[in-house]
This record gives sequence, C-alpha cells and structure tokens, in this order.
Amino acid sequence: MGLWALALYLPLSLPLARFEAVLAAGTLPESAQQLLLAATSLLLALAVGVVVDLGLSWALGPSWASSMGLIAAGWGLFTALASRAREDQE
Repeated sequence: MGLWALALYLPLSLPLARFEAVLAAGTLPESAQQLLLAATSLLLALAVGVVVDLGLSWALGPSWASSMGLIAAGWGLFTALASRAREDQE
C-alpha cells in the first residue's frame, strides 16, 4: 500500500495544480496553503494507492501487488530524475 502511494504521488500531485490555484486566490496564509496542499496530495495518493493495491491483490495475489508497487515506485523515481536531468540540459 505504501509503495503504491509513493508510486502514485507524483502523477496525482500534478492535477492538484488547479486546487493550488484556488488556494492561492483565497485568503489563507501561505504556510496554511502549503500545508493543506501537501496534506491533500498525500491523502489522495494514499487513497488511490490503497485502492490500486487492494485491486491488484485481489486480481493477482498479495505478493504480486507488492512487487508491482515496488516496480512502479522505482519507475516513478526514475522518470522524475530523468525529467529533471533533461530540464538541466536545456
């Protein structure tokens, strides 16, 4: 479950940009906005991670779901680092 939450954190945090824009237009202090945005992003990733892990555990078996979560977390880290490296080269 935790591996899936980690793997899905970056892809799910990207659509939260709209929520961030709404927060920026509001009256909350900057620190409260950042805390709310981080908490919302993490809770969304955890919720989707639980659903994905339970679905894959049901379909493939618990050990396969955990293994795939590890692969997905590694792939997410790899793509994030590759994207950052590509931005540094430009």
